[in-house]
Amino acid sequence: MTQSPDPMPRPLDHLAERGEGGAPALVLRERTLTYDDLRSRVAALAAWLQAEVGEPGARVASWAGKTELTCLLPLAAARAGLVHVPVNPVLKRGQVAHILADSGAALLMGQAARLKTLEEGDVPEPCRVLTEEEVWGAVEAHAGSLGPSDADTDALAAILYTSGSTGRPKGVMLSHANMWLGAVSVAHYLGMAADDVVLGVLPLSFDYGQNQLFNALYAGASVVPLDYLLPRDVVRACAKHRVTTIAAVPPLWIQLTEIDWPEEASGPVRRLTNSGGALTVELVRDMRRSFPDARLYPMYGLTEAFRSTYLDPDLVETHPTSMGRAIPFAEIMVIDDEGHVADTGAEGELVHCGPLVAHGYWQDAERTAERFRPAPAQSRYGGTAVWSGDRVRRADDGLLYFVGRRDAMIKSAGNRISPQELEDAARATGLVAEAVALGVKDERLGQAVHLVVRPLAGAQDAEAQLPKLLAKELPNFMQPQAIHWRETLPFNPNGKLDRTAIAREIGA
Repeated sequence: MTQSPDPMPRPLDHLAERGEGGAPALVLRERTLTYDDLRSRVAALAAWLQAEVGEPGARVASWAGKTELTCLLPLAAARAGLVHVPVNPVLKRGQVAHILADSGAALLMGQAARLKTLEEGDVPEPCRVLTEEEVWGAVEAHAGSLGPSDADTDALAAILYTSGSTGRPKGVMLSHANMWLGAVSVAHYLGMAADDVVLGVLPLSFDYGQNQLFNALYAGASVVPLDYLLPRDVVRACAKHRVTTIAAVPPLWIQLTEIDWPEEASGPVRRLTNSGGALTVELVRDMRRSFPDARLYPMYGLTEAFRSTYLDPDLVETHPTSMGRAIPFAEIMVIDDEGHVADTGAEGELVHCGPLVAHGYWQDAERTAERFRPAPAQSRYGGTAVWSGDRVRRADDGLLYFVGRRDAMIKSAGNRISPQELEDAARATGLVAEAVALGVKDERLGQAVHLVVRPLAGAQDAEAQLPKLLAKELPNFMQPQAIHWRETLPFNPNGKLDRTAIAREIGA
């Protein structure tokens, strides 16, 4: 795609219109859907959803791996005038219950084994729960079909839940235009084409994974969704399907480059993309060794604005630590502490302006006002911008470089983890009186999760029981790599736990 990307958004359910009818669209474990199949299945699922839920703008949630249902729901819900809420399949019942209650979901669809873990009170009234098998049975019985929508492209189409620096996950509101333009932008700068085969290893609840599906469908390419157990599964899938495009986060890239790649697996690969954490010089070298003919696209993004920058593959060798430049449809500004555009080379906050900016946090005006604020006066787009909290600088050549974060978010294995959520879970066990969660630099994970706790007086066998209870209540990616037990924790002059001193003590 060498021509300029089309800036005119359309309703999200039109994304797959460009694909050749008989060409493979989704290569699922049990069967392959052509573009004709995909379009007819989306039409049938959308008709059933509209009849089943009815109310325009109602939220419908999915909690499953990469199945036919989770791949088609984003388009079918949009066609039916509903709002899709994808739930990360690694989350456990506590997080799922929060998302269902917060979003006001009318329907939860998912894999039977996951749904069985829900307990009484986890599913709020009047949300109904259906297994994937029940959904498809109802779709077949309904035997309807719904044509492409003419939805307002500024209308809400999805809510993606992401961890905040404080408290429970918050729902980022995305419109048809946000996701359509994100797909067009990425398909354009990656040069996606109809003969591409995209391996989908990232969760579809993750904006990076969801966009990978969308930009491939926009380009008329083929997508191979994969729920893998071991890195070897990725290698085998690449060889079997002659994959041309792999997207991953740094911890997975480390695992993938530590194993041997036969020519039949690595040879067809044209491009590698990375987000969810910065690549190191050593990891770039290892990726080059494993995929000598592939072009590497380092990228930076945030769910509140999807994607902000990418580094041209031709510049990776000479500028390995750069974030690159703005992607199409994004305006990236560096604003100093006085609210002015920072001088070249000076540090400032990354501010993302333009049509990729989300519509705020679902039913959370306070946190929306903190992050979504008027664009700087110098912005060519104006309107609302996302003030990222990330500190960056712009070099003489226009390339951006990451400096650091202002907030306390832990970024581990590509996941954003709320320290407060982990601390709340630790205290809720009844074993600890105080808890501080911190990220400690880790070569494989980016940051490893460490938990510093003071036991509750009288707690029995706390050191042995705390890891077990956290394993029951929190997903694997949130589990502490280390728990540090202390009889006392330091306080700052304001009477709050001194996180700086605690972090210094454990080497965070």
